[in-house]
Amino acid sequence: MEAQDLIHADLLRAAWKKSSLSGDNGGNCVEVASNIPGIVAVRDSKSPNGPALVFTPGEWRAFLGGIKLGEFDA
Repeated sequence: MEAQDLIHADLLRAAWKKSSLSGDNGGNCVEVASNIPGIVAVRDSKSPNGPALVFTPGEWRAFLGGIKLGEFDA
């Protein structure tokens, strides 16, 4: 997928899911949509009409792998 395709991704059909670890207290949460072929979108749950970050599935897998390996721990 080309970078230009990611920029113009149509997220109208996105099925957003919030982490089960987020709880119901309205705290800081992200939502992820992975139901659109070729992209994974991420947005702030407190701003559902705001911007979304869009990644290829490979980029998203690499990010999640980094989290699991502790690459982003402070």
